[in-house]
Amino acid sequence: MATSAGSQQATSHGSLINLVHWEYLLPIGAVHLLACLAFLPACFSWSGVALALLGTTVFGTLGINLCYHRLLAHRSLKVPRWLEHCLATLALCSLEDTPARWVANHRLHHRHSDEPPDPHSPRDGIIWSHMGWLFRRAPQRRSGSFFELYARDILVDDYYRSLERHPTAILWIYLAHAILFGLAGLLVGRWAGGNWQAGLQLAASWVVWAAFVRTVLVWHITWSVNSLTHLFGYRTYATDEDSRNNWLVALLAMGEGWHNNHHHDPASASVQHKWWEFDATYYVILVLERLGLATDVIQPRHVRKAATTTS
Repeated sequence: MATSAGSQQATSHGSLINLVHWEYLLPIGAVHLLACLAFLPACFSWSGVALALLGTTVFGTLGINLCYHRLLAHRSLKVPRWLEHCLATLALCSLEDTPARWVANHRLHHRHSDEPPDPHSPRDGIIWSHMGWLFRRAPQRRSGSFFELYARDILVDDYYRSLERHPTAILWIYLAHAILFGLAGLLVGRWAGGNWQAGLQLAASWVVWAAFVRTVLVWHITWSVNSLTHLFGYRTYATDEDSRNNWLVALLAMGEGWHNNHHHDPASASVQHKWWEFDATYYVILVLERLGLATDVIQPRHVRKAATTTS
């Protein structure tokens, strides 16, 4: 009996280990730990802090908001293929998964928002929706049929398809971008401080702040859209899920927090439905459009209806 009980306990323990999505837990945990180096005086510089804040806007707004979300997931605009790939690479430097996986999960969320198939509904708990869902293995969301249903248009692209064929590529891209920050800091520090010791100190601060701290900030801002904007805020539209407009998340996420507006009209490139619902990501899209780099920009539904009525 003791042997049988021990075997059952070992089997149960093994089953729990197998439920963990180590592919996500380990790198996410490692980057959080490395970001804690920011508390060391040797890893601090004001330029590093500035790069972290600027990088949160650049990598988060251009990579995640504009490229992964509005361009790839919802096809709210078109850009030249070279620019699309550059923006997608910026997103990879935030270690938020490959384009196909990100898009497929987001489209699943929209199809079954706050229903059991939704991968990150706060109805299953705020911690679950914020980040816990990433650490639970879900083989059904890695199957060929899943990608065929939710990301077929993404995987026709050679670049995105190659990322799925070489799953460690995203880690190498992330490592390379951290090294670039380190090399830039080394050279700038050597030039400004007059010696290599100053260069090494600045390099360490730039890697910690511009890469690791910035990544953690982008993660939690993005995850807050999944969690907080389905719990707190006001609802302009009576959608059939729990989406809300949250001004704090909208401010931090450059417009993505106007989430009820987005669920009401996910095809739109803009989530600004009232004058004060500022959507910084949309204004970046307008700049690209003015430069001739963005076309077929989809306007909000009420603007589309008004144009149809006028014509």
